[in-house]
Parts: sequence; C-alpha cells; structure tokens
Amino acid sequence: MVLLVVMGVSGSGKSTVGSRLAEKLGWKFYDGDDYHPLENKKKMAEGIPLNDEDRIPWLCTLHDILRREDASKQDTILACSALKKMYRRVLISGASAIESEQPDQPGEKLALKILFVHLDGPMDIIAGRMQKRRGHFMPLELLKSQFDTLEPPSAPENFITVSLEKSLPEILLEIERTILQNEALPE
Repeated sequence: MVLLVVMGVSGSGKSTVGSRLAEKLGWKFYDGDDYHPLENKKKMAEGIPLNDEDRIPWLCTLHDILRREDASKQDTILACSALKKMYRRVLISGASAIESEQPDQPGEKLALKILFVHLDGPMDIIAGRMQKRRGHFMPLELLKSQFDTLEPPSAPENFITVSLEKSLPEILLEIERTILQNEALPE
C-alpha cells in the first residue's frame, strides 16, 4: 500500500502528474487545491501569499484524508504543494507535528508512511506554464513567494526529486519505476 504526495511550487504540474499517474495505476487521486477554504483561495487570487496560519488547517484536512485512505489500505496520490518541511510533517503526523520537531510522539497515532515526489524545475519554465493555464486561483505574481517558501525535501525524508525538464511520459515512468522497484518507499 502506497501513499504518495506529488509536491512542488504552483505550476509545477502536481495535479497533472498526480491525476495521470493515479489513472494509469488505478489508484485514488486527491487534488489538495480542492480542499483549500474559500478564504485561502480569495487571498491567493488577490495576490496575497498564504502564511502558516492559513496552511496548517488545510494540511490537517489533507492528513485526515491520507489517514482514512491508509486505514482502508487504499493506494492514494495527493497533489499538494507541501513547500516546507513542517508542512510535510503535518501531512505525515497531523496536528501533533506542529507542537514538535519529531514526527511521532509516544502515545500518538503512528505517523503515515508517505513518499514525497518533488517536481523540481527552474522558475522560467514554471512561469511559462502558469501563463498558459486559465481559471486557476493562483496568479503568476505569487510564484516567487512559492520559490522563497520552498524547502526542498532532504534526508531523512522519504522522497524522490523529478526534473520538470523531462516530458510528462518520462516523469510518469520515473515515478512508476520507483514505486514498482520499491526504491525510496517508506518501510
């Protein structure tokens, strides 16, 4: 059973990669953007970057979705920016991660085992993609704030980094190979 979070800055292709991969593998897919409260969407649409207070309740909601799918043994892919290490800890451990630097506390629910797939690429490529998309609440003006906030995953986090300079089929194949070969999958 695999819980996979496709992460990266806005415009990196999280929803496209996550939904296509879920379709290909027959897994459940959730787009984290669908779970942002209206206030968050309004703020972003007005060009105001979200802060931790805006993001934490949203991340806790996404953690609850992942926990539910984990409990039902459902392979699941979530598209979520997960820009900061703390945000990834909230996805893994829920609200308990906010009080502590440790992913688990004795007596707390066990942390979820998640593989993070970081879609990484240069700002100019991502900006070009964002200029082409229509009807999304995240404006191009906020891209720099996303890069400024980004803390790329690092050891001991469970992650792989995939270059956005590859084609979509190559990206999907690289992620699928990792899953099938159990490389980087949490124990």
